[in-house]
Amino acid sequence: MAYNEFAYYYDEFNTEADYDALYRYVAGELAAHGVTGGLLADLGCGTGELTLMLAQAGYDVIGVDQSEEMLSVVREKADELGLGGRLLLLRQDILRLDLYGTIRAAVSTFDTFSHIGPLPRFEQAIAKAAFFMEKGGVFVFDLNTPYKHAQVLAGQTFTVDAGDAVCRWHSDYCAADGRVDMTVAVTDRESGESWQERFSEYGYALETVAALLDRYGFALARTADGEDFGPVRPDSQRWILTAVKRYTQQQKGEENE
Repeated sequence: MAYNEFAYYYDEFNTEADYDALYRYVAGELAAHGVTGGLLADLGCGTGELTLMLAQAGYDVIGVDQSEEMLSVVREKADELGLGGRLLLLRQDILRLDLYGTIRAAVSTFDTFSHIGPLPRFEQAIAKAAFFMEKGGVFVFDLNTPYKHAQVLAGQTFTVDAGDAVCRWHSDYCAADGRVDMTVAVTDRESGESWQERFSEYGYALETVAALLDRYGFALARTADGEDFGPVRPDSQRWILTAVKRYTQQQKGEENE
């Protein structure tokens, strides 16, 4: 999924996001596993709020997104903060990821990996993240839960008024494959211009996610509620997972020889 025109309104429509709390949690998880600096990739970096916080904290960050519009927003913010030297932006599809070398950590938040499915594509994205991860590297990412898809989003329409623009977000749920089809309609009040973007999200059982992580060399170290970062509950709407790489792909290949 790639946001186009919506990218320029994303921050206005996402004002409830607590980036400070998210940063504290992510940074804490990285530090808990010995990653306090080095090269880090933000997969699906969006408009770059977390990306830039990590760069400010001293990480050398690669921001990856397939939306040029999103990346243009990040560039503007980075220039204002004087962070150009600590930030590399790549326009790439996560399924065709090429980081040109290994990384110490990766993060992916605000449901990027929920949008990747169905399951074979989700597995491919996990495999790509694993391929570039050093041994001991840390992957922190979130997913919308099956509960949220079936009980919160299904058949619902949400309206967000940001003053300059109005966003109407409608979701239809397909129980057969755990998919939510979403239509986002944005109207700019000043110009009167309107447009729509459509995309889907997929939900997976935690056991499925853990098994895929294990298949590609990750140990699932922690799963928390993705909103309050406490224990997972039956009605958690988002999970945030921490996985640690047990070996490099080269080491795995040598073991199999």
